Amino acid sequence: MLDELLNLIKQNSQQAIVENPAVPNEQNNAVMQETGNSIISSLQSMLSGGKAADVLSLFGGQGGNVSDHPVTQNISDNLISNLMSKFGLNNQQAGGIASSILPMVLSKLVHKTNDSNDNSLNIQGIFNSLSGGNTSGLDIQGILSKFTGGNATAGAGSNPLDKNNDGKVDLSDITAAFSGNSGQGGGGGILDSLKGLFGK
Repeated sequence: MLDELLNLIKQNSQQAIVENPAVPNEQNNAVMQETGNSIISSLQSMLSGGKAADVLSLFGGQGGNVSDHPVTQNISDNLISNLMSKFGLNNQQAGGIASSILPMVLSKLVHKTNDSNDNSLNIQGIFNSLSGGNTSGLDIQGILSKFTGGNATAGAGSNPLDKNNDGKVDLSDITAAFSGNSGQGGGGGILDSLKGLFGK
């Protein structure tokens, strides 16, 4: 997920960042990196905070217009705040960058996730990356099918996928997989990796 996300940010930031007079050229890579950081940390925060349904609806292609999706709005708010505090941009400048990049990057990320001809991304891999591997025991696609009206069910009892032992495997088990980690939903690893990828 990380490489795909960084590639999408680079591909879609020419006008919003590279050619933006509000962003000095020497800060271009740092602003791109911050965009990636904000996307990942926001998704981790939403998943650990019980917003798994929102994240699943976005990546499952059930969210309608990506620009108006609550996940996009959450990421945008965080990105704007981070760009203002770390790079001295005003609200309008930071908002312009967020509104130019995020809908495009997230819509392409969602499209790749749901494209059966594209094996570079899938919903399981995304959640595994965001959780630092803690959701690898969960059938994310099965939970998504149940969430979107399918029939992926789990029996009561000692099911290893039932993270919170409530007798069923559902969205709350995703939350449990994230909140059981230390720090930001086990995301230190992916965020640390992100920090080194733009530097030269």
